[in-house]
Amino acid sequence: MSAKTAKKGDAVKVHYKGTLDDNTVFDSSEGCEPLAFVIGEGHVIPGFENATEGMVIGETKKIHIPSSEAYGDVVEQAVVEIPVGQRLVLLHPETGEPMPVTIVKAENGILTLDGNHPLAGKDLNFEITMVEIGEPESNSGACSCGNH
Repeated sequence: MSAKTAKKGDAVKVHYKGTLDDNTVFDSSEGCEPLAFVIGEGHVIPGFENATEGMVIGETKKIHIPSSEAYGDVVEQAVVEIPVGQRLVLLHPETGEPMPVTIVKAENGILTLDGNHPLAGKDLNFEITMVEIGEPESNSGACSCGNH
């Protein structure tokens, strides 16, 4: 009997470590529960999800994900300047959901806000270990930390 291979629609659990090209660790499941998600549901970045297809339990894989398959390129239109005191509500242009922004500069009464994901424009590296492959549950989904 051959080992079960992860495929689209499978609920999987993986341990991982994510690093930038300079080896800075930006996220890891070390000391935590493994990340659980269903392959093909889009709850994790595309390059990460694609890498888990075909893995077997116990397999460890090192991958490099270009920014286009991670958090995308930096979008200059997502960087805006507003005067201090201006009231605003920022909504994601595609989903209409509230959109987090980072204040990247405050100078002469002007705030510069950046709506890009902090990892936008960056290539990412992951070491992924497949821990479990199973059937999806009705309440499946990724964790809510938003980092993968």
